[in-house]
Amino acid sequence: MDEVDTMSKLKMQKSSDANISEIDYQARLAEHGLTREQVIATERKLAKFANTMDSLVRIPFTKQGMGADAALSTIPLAGDLAGLALTSYAFILGRQLGVPAHKMTPAVRLALIDMVVGIVPGIGTLLDIFIRPSRKTLGIVHEHLHDEYGITETMHMDRPFLHQSLEDKQQQSRFGFFWRNPIVAWLYLHIPDILGLIVIVVIGLGLWAMISWLVSLFGKTTGFG
Repeated sequence: MDEVDTMSKLKMQKSSDANISEIDYQARLAEHGLTREQVIATERKLAKFANTMDSLVRIPFTKQGMGADAALSTIPLAGDLAGLALTSYAFILGRQLGVPAHKMTPAVRLALIDMVVGIVPGIGTLLDIFIRPSRKTLGIVHEHLHDEYGITETMHMDRPFLHQSLEDKQQQSRFGFFWRNPIVAWLYLHIPDILGLIVIVVIGLGLWAMISWLVSLFGKTTGFG
């Protein structure tokens, strides 16, 4: 009987702790004049910006790619300064979500390194693909939102453009049920990966056909075929 009472008390304590934690999260949001919906919407906006700057074109099924920041770095100095100015928008969004300035320091430092490295012709543009201050900012912001506001969802961060489009489709009265199907939703969200994979396969087959033709031509010309 004592064991049953102990288990019951533990369950009640866990439930109470969960409620207190939820209240704390709500209080922290209110402290910054934010709602959960506003936070998710702003983080999605940041994710869109980070994707545009650092990974607009991706290697299929990875988060590695290149974006406007790398393109700007091809313009000596002016492009790198423009990239730094644009990246500051990510810092502004982070601050709007209540992220302390000291937490943003690593991302600011990376943005400055990105600008300095980008000045070097050729090599700077190549390194820009791997130095991604906007995505670093997104990571810092998401970790803060997770710890401070209890927001664990990542749906609005991963492929934010497609996610918002998918949400709009899912809310349609006529075909919403179709877009809510997990398989349809997965395929829709991975359109860039599927297209990228098709392009890689087509290029690979094209190269194979060209190499085979050259080998055949070499054999016929030299008699070693």
